[in-house]
Amino acid sequence: MTQDPDPLAAMTRTLSPYCRVTGLPGGALIADWKRTRFLGMATADVERFADEGSGERARLLKGLVRAGCAPPGRPADADADVGRWLRGGHLLIRTLGFGRVLRLLPLVAPQYARTDTPSPADVARLKRAVQTVSRGSWFVNGDCKTEAVTAFVLLRRRGFEAALHVGVRKHPFALHAWTSAAGLSIPDADPRGHAFAPVLTIGC
Repeated sequence: MTQDPDPLAAMTRTLSPYCRVTGLPGGALIADWKRTRFLGMATADVERFADEGSGERARLLKGLVRAGCAPPGRPADADADVGRWLRGGHLLIRTLGFGRVLRLLPLVAPQYARTDTPSPADVARLKRAVQTVSRGSWFVNGDCKTEAVTAFVLLRRRGFEAALHVGVRKHPFALHAWTSAAGLSIPDADPRGHAFAPVLTIGC
């Protein structure tokens, strides 16, 4: 059984974007901003929730899912979900064009609702998932625009702050897209050491 060293952080990572976890002397307060509801959890339950191999955690998680505070199924950056967003995003970009897809982003990637920021470890995990699936797909084939859009949507749908950048390089001329969060970029902001000057930023 794996015990997360920070039970509150473990709970925050799991809950939906509209819920904020605040530590209290007797446990934690879960604030559901979307429906203006507040749920209390005792310290013992918070610690049980951090124990990934505990049956009690599964019971608590089921209760939070029923309350609408936790998403059902696997985390948002599971490979299967990343693959679906990559393929869907790439198809939209090829069909509608990158500019139109950028204008549609507010519909699928709402403004972030959480006050905490994603940890570098969370963003690094998402980056590995996005790039592994993207480079292993003959359809997506490492397209930077698709990777940037997918990372932006997944981060924002989890309630985190993220920014999507489109940059240009003059010599030789090239365009590049990436999403930044927690000091990291998905994909890299300067692939192969080539610097791109941002000309458009979405999400700041």
